[in-house]
Amino acid sequence: MKSATRRKKPDARPTIPLDTKQQPMQQRSQQTFESILEVTSRLLGEVGVERLSTNLICAQAGLSPPALYRYFPNKYAILNELGERLMKCQNKAYRAWLEEEKALDYDGSREASIRGLRDMQAAINAATLAFPGAVWIMRALRAVPTLRHIRLDSHDDVAETSYKGLRDRYPSADPEALRVAMRLSTEVMYAATEMVVDNPTMDGDVINTEVAEMVVRYYDKFVEGEERYAAASRKKGRKVVKDR
Repeated sequence: MKSATRRKKPDARPTIPLDTKQQPMQQRSQQTFESILEVTSRLLGEVGVERLSTNLICAQAGLSPPALYRYFPNKYAILNELGERLMKCQNKAYRAWLEEEKALDYDGSREASIRGLRDMQAAINAATLAFPGAVWIMRALRAVPTLRHIRLDSHDDVAETSYKGLRDRYPSADPEALRVAMRLSTEVMYAATEMVVDNPTMDGDVINTEVAEMVVRYYDKFVEGEERYAAASRKKGRKVVKDR
């Protein structure tokens, strides 16, 4: 069966080089590296992706072009580094929430599920809003085709982690159907995070609650499936006893 959740990875990297040329080792070079990233994230909000250039970054950072090109081959490599850092920041918040959830006495109720997802959204949103230039980086990951793999790879990883964490909760569910649900809900909740970040005047708590309730309702089909499976198993067990 063809998987609907596992994307076919490209055989080659994008034609535009995205890897850093080298990682800074000394304190001064680390400061230069971080300065390039900080200035780029700020300029994204001021001029946008199209007008952003390595020359503009150098001018704002007080660097010569060779100093920038020592680490980054082009502006997209800088955006790639920023995007990967933001995704790691969000995923770190997600995994921290996951560990906290494991320590709680989960009763399986709808209220507990909504509360958990709402808390997860709040944690990820807080981490995102604290990341310098997050709103502009997220927009760049959507707008630049060369960078789309950063977001998609991150979401694949989150969805698979969610699948492994929740598989035991829905043991009778079709594995592929559950994976599709995990991937879809990951995208929906990320879109809710984008909504909060893009619209600071909106009530983030309300959005978090709404999307949590939406996802819990979506997973009702798996809850109902487990209930039907349990009922069928009990009925089968009674029939076996009766036939003895």
